[in-house]
This record gives sequence, structure tokens and C-alpha cells, in this order.
Amino acid sequence: MAEKIIVSCAVVAACAVLTAVLILALMPTLQRHFIAIPNERSSHKSAVPQAAGLAIMAAMLAVYVALWALGHLEASAPSPISVLSAAVGLTLLGALDDAMSLPVSWRFAGQAAAAILIVLGLPDSFQILPGAMPLAVERLLLVIGTVAFINAVNFLDGIDWITVAQTVPMTLGIIALGYLGAVPDNVALLALVLLGGVLGFAVFNKHPARIFLGDAGSLPIGLCLAWMLIFVARADIVAALLLPLYTLSDSGLTLGRRIANGEKIFSPHRSHFYQRALTLGFKAPDVTTRIFILGSLLAVLAVIAAVTNSPLLDVALLLVGAGATGILLRILARGRV
Repeated sequence: MAEKIIVSCAVVAACAVLTAVLILALMPTLQRHFIAIPNERSSHKSAVPQAAGLAIMAAMLAVYVALWALGHLEASAPSPISVLSAAVGLTLLGALDDAMSLPVSWRFAGQAAAAILIVLGLPDSFQILPGAMPLAVERLLLVIGTVAFINAVNFLDGIDWITVAQTVPMTLGIIALGYLGAVPDNVALLALVLLGGVLGFAVFNKHPARIFLGDAGSLPIGLCLAWMLIFVARADIVAALLLPLYTLSDSGLTLGRRIANGEKIFSPHRSHFYQRALTLGFKAPDVTTRIFILGSLLAVLAVIAAVTNSPLLDVALLLVGAGATGILLRILARGRV
């Protein structure tokens, strides 16, 4: 176990350092060609370079290659090839969108293709709810859910450190589940590599941010998290709901409210709970600190749920997580504790 922890820390550190180095190397190019201009949904006031996801994905791939060369890459299922290939595709698609603003239809087509690729890459016998529905129906639902989750992560990437505040607790929870044997080693490895990439980016995204993830980062991060959550769901569905509960709640409730109000769901807006908090006087660090604390609590609850695998305890843990999430959303919506 001690050796495993040392290797894990080395993987995270290597990916973090490499991401930071690549961001510094890419910064002149990003400042010329990938600029986020403030608009009606922006929380920043001046132009900021974006597409830091290019550096994160490059660092993740480099670390995977190094692990393979050193013999530390597991040959067992599930293979990370499909999710890494799809993530690279979304990184490139996102970078194009960051540079020239692609049509919505192009972005959705790319997300759907990526979701189909990772679902097709699942082991043939893999099923979250065996016997509950035909395998083909479950796979279709996984594709739809993956596209929805990619967009949820993308929609919530609107202020400094917010994606960091969501991703770090989720990946730490998945890593813990890997140590405990609840998810496959290759799933935990992707969590380690993604954690390192996000930490390397966090140095530059601290408020006031010097760079943004852009769609080149939020889209593949959403995809990688969705892939890992699929395997968490096989261990325990409640754990898979708890880990991203803030992300699902803020995006889902906001979407539902906009549909109920007859708003165009693809039009720019500032009605997410975290955005409403800023409008009411919160600073970005006030919001992201609270989201991180909630995410950490949800990760602990998720690990307990997956390890104990008790239906009764699952219900109790989900109620605790939902209650804590509801309290935070209420605070953000009111702009005060």
C-alpha cells in the first residue's frame, strides 16, 4: 500500500508540474489566438486567455505514455484508450470553439460522438443494473447521460476555480474508491492523472485568473468524469449520484427553471446559483470555497456508500448529501448565509 501511495503521489505531481510548464509554454499562443472576451454571461471584466485544457490533456497523455513505458499501466479492463481518444477529440473541438465559436450543433455532435465512443469501449459484460433493463437501453441512457454531464460541467465553468473546486473532491473520492477496491485500477489511475492536471491549472486560475480552461478543458474533463462515474455507479449508484451532486443540482435546477420560464435554453444567461451569488455580492473565492467544502463532504459520503453497500444507509447518505447541497444552493441564491 505504501508503494502504491508513493506512485500515486508521483503521478499527480508529475502531471501537475507538466501541466503548469505547458501552460507557461503555450501562454503566448493562447494570448494571441484564444481570448475570452467578456459577454453577457461572463463573470470576468477583461479579456483573458483560455484553452488551458490543451495543456492539461497534453500532460495527461504524456504521463500515460511514461507510465506505459515504465510498466505501471494496467493491461486489465477497462481500457482507457476509448476515453482518452474521445477526450482528445473533445479537447480539439473545444479549442476550435474557444478560437472561433462553433455552432451549437457542431458541439453537440462532437459530444455525442465522444459519448458513443466511451460507451462502446465498455467491457461487453458491463452493466450497471443487470436485469433491470435490456443492455442496449442502458447503453443508450449512458450516452445521453454522458452528453448531459459534459454540458453540466461546461455550464458551471464560469468563475475562477469553480471547476477545480468540483473536480478535486470528485477525483479524490474516486481515487479512494480505487484504493478500497470498489472501482478498477485503471479508473483510479485516470482520476490521479486528471487530479494532477487540474491542480497544475489551478495555480493559474486562482482569482483573479490568468487563464481559463475554455471548452478545450471543460468538455474533456466532463467526459473523463462521466466515464469514471459510470464505474462508480456499478459499485454503488448512490455514490455515483453523491460525487457530482452539486454539479447536477446547479445545472439541472437552473435548466428546469429556465424551461419553466419559457427561456431559450441555449441563449447566454447568468442564472446559475453560483452566478446569482456573485450578482448578490459574493466574491468568486467565497463561492468556490463553499463548493469545495460541499464537494469534500459529498466525496466522503460517496466512499461510505460504496464501501458499505447498504440500501438503507445509501438512502440516509443521499438524504444528508441532498440536504447539504440544498443548503448551499439556498445560500448562493440568497447571497448570504
